[in-house]
Amino acid sequence: MSCADDDLMTPREVAAMLGVRASTVALWARLGSLKPAVRTPGGHRRYFRGDVLAFRDTYRSPEPDAAHEEMMRDAVRLYEQGWPIRRVAEEFGFGYGRMRRALLARTALRGSLARRPDA
Repeated sequence: MSCADDDLMTPREVAAMLGVRASTVALWARLGSLKPAVRTPGGHRRYFRGDVLAFRDTYRSPEPDAAHEEMMRDAVRLYEQGWPIRRVAEEFGFGYGRMRRALLARTALRGSLARRPDA
């Protein structure tokens, strides 16, 4: 590892780098997918930057695949035809929150959903 790879990162920094929530990083640590380098005296996890980069390269595809993008276009089309988010999510096997975020990234949401980005 180079000196930059030896840098310790907090779960929040890891989450920002990987584009996920800190709770997801904690879940990966509990499952053993991403092992913390050390624990602080207070019990907080710290990760080597090099380990995080290796994890990202191993478990995350650099580009979304064509099939996924086609599925998302279909989901947007159904939503724009008037389907509620919950029904679109069920149609494609997603949870409500994940589908809402995917739709929000690709189209304008209707009604009060458009005004509540944290909902």
